[in-house]
Amino acid sequence: MTNYMPPRTATLIGLAAILMWSLLASFTVATGNIPAFQLAAMTFAIGALVGFVSWIGRPDAIHALRQPPLAWIIGVGGLFGYHALYFLALRFAPPAEAGLLNYLWPLLIVLFSSLLPGERLAPHHILGALLGFAGTVLLFGGNNSGDFAPGQVPGLAAAFVAAFVWAAYSVMSRQLKAVPTDAVAGFCLATALLSAVVHGFIEVTVWPDTVVQWLAVAALGLGPVGAAFYAWDIGMKRGDIRVLGAASYVTPLLSTAFLILAGFAQPSANIAIAALLIAGGGLIAAKDMLGRR
Repeated sequence: MTNYMPPRTATLIGLAAILMWSLLASFTVATGNIPAFQLAAMTFAIGALVGFVSWIGRPDAIHALRQPPLAWIIGVGGLFGYHALYFLALRFAPPAEAGLLNYLWPLLIVLFSSLLPGERLAPHHILGALLGFAGTVLLFGGNNSGDFAPGQVPGLAAAFVAAFVWAAYSVMSRQLKAVPTDAVAGFCLATALLSAVVHGFIEVTVWPDTVVQWLAVAALGLGPVGAAFYAWDIGMKRGDIRVLGAASYVTPLLSTAFLILAGFAQPSANIAIAALLIAGGGLIAAKDMLGRR
């Protein structure tokens, strides 16, 4: 994964990650009642295996694991922190609402990127952020029961914080271009081990009950919690980050659509309007990205 790749190809690979992530919520809910950290350990182990398999015929790829502590902190902290929060969110909050709160991360990437050296926070960035915030308010005010159950609040909070964690990880990854994509396999393995340790301390092991649930775990590890990370890393480091940033805003719409098609969420005007506000806010915030070639 260290050879030269044309920016166009890298961008297309990054777009594939966005498509895979739109299935994350559906696959996660389909895994059943597996505890969050156990699920993270299982799927990240599969995700690490995806990377190790790609090393076949490239014995030098193992040297990619020799990275400075900062790279490991950002890589493992981003992957473990984000997914621990996201899996917890889907366990304790309605999947559609949790997913939409979590998918504030594309908007946050735009905002965080504008604060990097050489960038500035323009009025359309602020307008986009306000629209995204309006979408999250609608999720709370438009819940069918009139209010979220107390037990759902921690899950919604976890989804919200997860968005910040992933945005920070993505922006900082852009700054670590020297770290090869092969290193992501090591980050996934470390995340799997950390998740297994936490699971052993705070959770009771629950294995999938059906073949469908086992297949959902496998699909989660191979795609959204596996290949997608390598694809995103390639896209962020070698592709057109402007195109990838703008394209990320279709993820909440696709994710919610897949949840509804899978029967895990019910279509409603509130969800549709909230999705449009969040996606629309992101597009406005990324206006300058869309305006460049």
